[in-house]
Amino acid sequence: MNILDILKERILVLDGAMGTMIQRYDLGEDDFRNEELKDHPSPLKGNNDLLALTRPDVLFEIHCEYLEAGADILETNTFSSTTIAQADYNLEHLAYVLNYESAKQAKKACDQYTAKNPNKPRFVAGSIGPTNRTASLSPDVNDPGFRAVTFDELKIAYIEQVKGLIAGGVDILLVETIFDTLNAKAALVAIKEAFDEVGKELPIMVSGTITDASGRTLSGQTTEAFLISVSHFNLLSVGLNCALGASQLKPYLEILAKNSEFNVSAHPNAGLPNEFGEYDETPEMLGEQIKEFLDEGLVNIIGGCCGTTPDHIRAIAELVEKYQPREITSPWSIADGQ
Repeated sequence: MNILDILKERILVLDGAMGTMIQRYDLGEDDFRNEELKDHPSPLKGNNDLLALTRPDVLFEIHCEYLEAGADILETNTFSSTTIAQADYNLEHLAYVLNYESAKQAKKACDQYTAKNPNKPRFVAGSIGPTNRTASLSPDVNDPGFRAVTFDELKIAYIEQVKGLIAGGVDILLVETIFDTLNAKAALVAIKEAFDEVGKELPIMVSGTITDASGRTLSGQTTEAFLISVSHFNLLSVGLNCALGASQLKPYLEILAKNSEFNVSAHPNAGLPNEFGEYDETPEMLGEQIKEFLDEGLVNIIGGCCGTTPDHIRAIAELVEKYQPREITSPWSIADGQ
């Protein structure tokens, strides 16, 4: 079944946090190494994307837990699988294969669950993170004109990532946790170029992140500006994730729901982190807040970000069964100021 047709019929559930689940395995340095990397000079523990090569069993188990909880869409474990992000570990040369192998694990899990229930097809979304560099801001307060990365460098890195994800079998591409829309534009241009090179197109999801109560991204865009700046691309959905819990995210999600001509997605954190960096919101607490999204018809795709687990996703999946998806209406017009 085509995902566009399904979205007209029901709200789809995205999975929850991968990092939160990986922490439960209490992995050590050896878990992030295989024969090829046994003598790699840099510490590798914490490079979770590397588990696609060294502990694929862990990723597969986590994927299955989320599918069992009711997720319709799995994200690949590739948030940092670019040459730019992997440079921190001196592993730039593994970028393509990380995306390919991670996509294969998610696809294997989805295929198993779709085979169990063909009436509930499961989809893989290739996770494309923002990298650890920003194209719009200088990291040096004494040199505001300096940039740690260029648009073209980002585009080249993203093209490689997208090709690996497509080859691995993803169904969707998800440009997520966007704190700088210039980075996202590089990703979107890269996606289009990769489509041309491989001769295949996939649906594209875009999800920004509002970093604080000002309602702006890290690079200073309002929610409205973020929406406008990506709306010239043909998107499956536009949404928000990370940084904030559901209640804090709601005002900005309302802006997208009112003005977007695309499906709207949200995957908030399980509240705000406590002083230990942990997330305290229970599935019931998050569910109560998500219910407000559903009551007001704000979303077409809903899931969880930092701190969420299969229990959180199960609570969300049970909720959405009672609701119809957001109706897409004509978007606002800049010209008439509405």
